[in-house]
Amino acid sequence: MFFETAAYAQQAGAAAPQGAMGGLMSFMPIILMVLIFYFLLIRPQQKRQKQHAAMLEALKAGDTVLTNAGIIGTISSVDGNIMVVDLGGTKVRMIKGYIADKIDPNTLNTVTEAVKEK
Repeated sequence: MFFETAAYAQQAGAAAPQGAMGGLMSFMPIILMVLIFYFLLIRPQQKRQKQHAAMLEALKAGDTVLTNAGIIGTISSVDGNIMVVDLGGTKVRMIKGYIADKIDPNTLNTVTEAVKEK
């Protein structure tokens, strides 16, 4: 009977809380994962969103753009959030947010020639 009581006392002593530092150390892997997600996923995405918003604000008539649908055209006019994009004879009204990127016309000509050669 004495041995059973002593064994129970040892188990109860081992399970005693280690203080505030022990609780913090158990959450350390979770905190570390949140920091990793922030620096590898969230922060770069926020940076890309800011760059895209700045590019959209800088668009003007005459710029060559790529739409989210993969269509390349030239901006004819910009009126607030709406722009008219010339697709080679056909003019389409678009919302600014659907512009994926601004394209350098010189680069575009080089790519077009390379595709024609194949």
